[in-house]
Amino acid sequence: MDAPGHTAPPPADRSALPAWLPTWLPLVLGGLAMLAPSLVGLFRGIWSTEEQAHGPIILALSLWLIYRKWPEVLARTADAPPSHSGWPLLAVSLLLYVLGRSQQILSLEILALIATGLALLLIKRGAPAARMLWFPFFFMLFMVPLPLPLVTTLTMPMKMAVSYVTEHLLFWAGYPIARTGVILQIGQYQLLVADACAGLQTLLTLEALGLFYLNLVRHTSPFRNIVLALLIVPISFTANVIRVMVLTLITYYFGDAAGQGFLHGFAGMVLFVSALLLILSIDSLLQWIVRRRQRKTTAGVAP
Repeated sequence: MDAPGHTAPPPADRSALPAWLPTWLPLVLGGLAMLAPSLVGLFRGIWSTEEQAHGPIILALSLWLIYRKWPEVLARTADAPPSHSGWPLLAVSLLLYVLGRSQQILSLEILALIATGLALLLIKRGAPAARMLWFPFFFMLFMVPLPLPLVTTLTMPMKMAVSYVTEHLLFWAGYPIARTGVILQIGQYQLLVADACAGLQTLLTLEALGLFYLNLVRHTSPFRNIVLALLIVPISFTANVIRVMVLTLITYYFGDAAGQGFLHGFAGMVLFVSALLLILSIDSLLQWIVRRRQRKTTAGVAP
């Protein structure tokens, strides 16, 4: 029994939906209707190949970055007006999706999915939210396959360069190695430096890894950020050389079966581990340089 003069609060309506659900549920369902068949096709298609195996990793990291930033986006854009530019972007994105899906143009299809997500963000949370989440959407662009003529044109010089450096390094180390174009002859074995070992897609994957690292650490020193960003390209090239050298030595010591079997996939892990270790090592060196410059500046202005 309630005390006189007091009214009991009404019981909570457990059937009431969250305030965000009626607004976001149709968008989520519509997005899943577009995304699900595309993901199934990608996992069964190019994402199952060695050249495009980075696609799921890029998508997972991008979604994680959005999830990590989402509470801040909701808090800072609660009163932000919707951006009218989201509607024309959404219309163009849907047209590109229909075109890419119907004509099996994967580049258009993936690009349309990314643009659709950005358009919905602009419509629901405005331009401030898009500015806060610009990097995850930019990062997703590394999932978009490049045109085959461009890949073919740029891949051959890169393979030649990787083969040349690998040959000279192993020759200096005393191994019986020779090269004809992109074919390495070591001992009794011949190895063809394939596109997956030193191609443009591999370089772009390592570029994505470096940019992700830069976004994650967010250094306050402009010198450190700029130098590390510029060094991502030679770091990627060096990691490719290390991978080809590992494959060559595996073949030399254990034979063709080992080089083309399980250990070939292991060499792919060597590629990314090498790139990550190089990025961390150079970043540590840059940190030491920045701190040394700061100590010199402090000592110079000290009374």
